[in-house]
Amino acid sequence: MSQLSSKHLLGIKDLTSDDIQLIFETADNFKDVINRPIKKVPSLRDITIANVFFENSTRTKLSFELAEKRLSADVINFSSSGSSVKKGETLLDTVNNILAMKVDMIVMRHSSPGAPHFLSKHIDANIVNAGDGTHEHPTQALLDTFSMREKLGDLTGKKIAIIGDIIHSRVALSNVFALQKLGAEVMICGPATLVPKYITSLGVKVVTDVFEALQWCDVANILRIQLERQHIKYFPSLREYSLYFGVNKQLLDRLDKEIVIMHPGPINRGVEITSDVADSQHSIILNQVENGVAVRMAVMYLLAGANR
Repeated sequence: MSQLSSKHLLGIKDLTSDDIQLIFETADNFKDVINRPIKKVPSLRDITIANVFFENSTRTKLSFELAEKRLSADVINFSSSGSSVKKGETLLDTVNNILAMKVDMIVMRHSSPGAPHFLSKHIDANIVNAGDGTHEHPTQALLDTFSMREKLGDLTGKKIAIIGDIIHSRVALSNVFALQKLGAEVMICGPATLVPKYITSLGVKVVTDVFEALQWCDVANILRIQLERQHIKYFPSLREYSLYFGVNKQLLDRLDKEIVIMHPGPINRGVEITSDVADSQHSIILNQVENGVAVRMAVMYLLAGANR
């Protein structure tokens, strides 16, 4: 297999396990590239990529832009703030105007679930979903599972706990899909109010005791509380959340084994995770950030190859 089964990356749900393995193998090569003194290759020098972000982003936007420049692509950045979207322009009109400038690929983040899927039915350019509402965030799941594979080897039979605000997290859903395609077992942990009722239908375990989840798992992927998406009170206070669901050194010291700690960022230190855990030797949080560039290089390289 030398190319992906789809011309877009809309979600992990649409990928095959072979697709994921191909992305990982390609990312392995690009990780070697970004650790060289000269960190650039001419792979996409004839490709123009537009980063179209309708939501705020730091890590994801910077990671995509750096990945694009490492591949020698021409890059344009669009932000909805200060754009014609504020004047009432539709999503499709906005993107079609960008494509009229001869853009080959769109990397898009949008607050509405399904926005990239809608676009894929109306435009010819490759689309990479950089997060659509509370639905999916496929490249984050790919870099997370790539980082786990790098640390643990084959993920078949490995136990992964996803802890935190599950109901508002696009990262959680994409991780569940990716981990299951790679043969891992998944446990969800968080307050009952922050765990969607449908989640058990995906074949995952659900617990509300953080220590139980940590004792069970090989890897704990800890998610932040997404206050910006919460319009009602899901728990009494951040202090109480931290007390009952935060991961701290005292909890890790009680375990009878060592586990790997992950976090997709941004971190709310002292809420879902304490600094002595985030900065500990068990943490691979910064490895996730580094691997994000290599994985996104792989995704865009493979998608661009589908059109050649």
